[in-house]
Amino acid sequence: MISRRAFVASVTGGLFATPLPAESEQATTIARIGWLGTRAAGGPHLLDAFRQGLRELGYTETRNVVIEYRYSGGKSEQLPALAAELVALKVDVIVAANTPAALAAKRATRTIPIVCPAFPDPVATGLVTSFARPGGNVTGLSFFGPELVGKRMELLKQAMPGISRVAVLLVPTDVAEGQGDATLKAAEVAARTLGMRLQLVKVRGPGDIDRAFSDMTKERADGLTLLGGRMLFEERGRVVGLAAKKRLPAVYGLKEYVDVGGLMAYGPNIQDLFRRAATYVDKILKGAKPADLPVEQPTKFELVINLKTAKALGLTIPPSVLARADQVIE
Repeated sequence: MISRRAFVASVTGGLFATPLPAESEQATTIARIGWLGTRAAGGPHLLDAFRQGLRELGYTETRNVVIEYRYSGGKSEQLPALAAELVALKVDVIVAANTPAALAAKRATRTIPIVCPAFPDPVATGLVTSFARPGGNVTGLSFFGPELVGKRMELLKQAMPGISRVAVLLVPTDVAEGQGDATLKAAEVAARTLGMRLQLVKVRGPGDIDRAFSDMTKERADGLTLLGGRMLFEERGRVVGLAAKKRLPAVYGLKEYVDVGGLMAYGPNIQDLFRRAATYVDKILKGAKPADLPVEQPTKFELVINLKTAKALGLTIPPSVLARADQVIE
C-alpha cells in the first residue's frame, strides 16, 4: 500500500515531468508582440530580420512569443484603427514598422511600449523628446543622417565625373515625417560644393512616378538620387526599372534598391536595424522602460555597387570607387 505522502510526491513529480497544457503555458510565459505596418509586401525580409533577432535572444513564435500582425494595405488612414486593435489585445509591446505606424500607435496608447526599428527622425516628428532620453513610451533605432545625401552625391560624382544635373526624387509628405527638410538642405549644400544643379521632382503617390521620370528626361537630368520615402521604398522595383529605362545613373540610400537592379547605394543596413530592434523588445519584456532606452543611431554604413547595371548603362566605375565598396554585384 502506498502512503499518502508518497502518492502526493509521485503526482507532483509527474506534473513536473509532463509538459503543462498550452493554456497554462501561455498564461505564464508567452509574450505578446503587436506588429503594425502599412504594407506586408513592402519588406518581408525586414520582418524576417526582426524574427531572426528574436530567435537569437531565445524567443520562438508559438512557444514563448506570439506576434499579432496588423497591416493597413498601404493606407495610412487605417493605422489608428489597427493600433487600437493591438491596444485592445493588451499586447506587451508594439513594434511599429515605420513612422506613420509609430505615430498611430503613440496616439492609441501612452502606456504600452512602442519600438520602431527604423526612425527617420523621431525628434522632428515628436515621437521622442531626445535621442538620449526618449521620455515617453516610444524608442527604437534611427537611420537619420542628412549628411548621408551629400556623401551619396559625392559618390555619384566620383563614379561619373561628367555629371552636372541631378534629379532629386522627393515625397513632400516625408518632410512632415522628418525625412525631407534637413536632408533637402544638405542636398543643396552638396550640389553647390560639387558644382552640380538639382532638379527637385516631387511625387505624392505611386501614380506620379511615371510622370516624375518623364519630367527628369525633359529637364535633361543625367543622374538621380532619392530623399527617403516609405512609398518609394515600397515601389523600389518600379523606380529602379524606370531609372534603367531612362538610362539614369542613380544612387540610393538603401541596398534593397541595388538588390532589385539599382546602380549604387550608400547608407545603413536597414535589415540589421530590424534585427537589432529585437534587443529593445527583449529589454522591455524584461522590465526596461522605453523612456530610459536611448534611440540608437547607425555607426556603420555600406556601399553597394551593381556592376551589371553599370554595364547596361555603359558606365565604367573607377577602381577607386570599387575599392571602397562593401559589396559588388557582378
